Amino acid sequence: QPQLAESGGGLVQPGGSLRLSCAVSGFSLDFYTIAWFHQAPGKGREGVSCIGGGGDATNYADSKKGRFVISKDVVKRTVYLQMNNVEPEDTGEYYCAAGHIGKAGKLACYLADRRYDDWGQGTQVSVSS
Repeated sequence: QPQLAESGGGLVQPGGSLRLSCAVSGFSLDFYTIAWFHQAPGKGREGVSCIGGGGDATNYADSKKGRFVISKDVVKRTVYLQMNNVEPEDTGEYYCAAGHIGKAGKLACYLADRRYDDWGQGTQVSVSS
């Protein structure tokens, strides 16, 4: 059974940095694409970034491009989201999700949540001075 567990959330000042981690188990990162999603208070969930299974293809939401970086450590079975130059609008719950490469993409990954079947519980990020 695929399992994902997020960590690393917390309070950060505008312009600061934070690194989120998504520890995965029960499946191989060779065959599953991992994505990060953001749900701001009172708003719907939106895709932030994804990294393709079996490779390093990445994709970013326009609002995060240039500030966030996704990466993975296959040995540690962990996917990271490095958040730089954070803004108050980045506040919210962050979820990681896994989708099979046949659905979520391999050479190019997709940020639509319908392509991801397994989700973590989320980690809260608050950007405030």
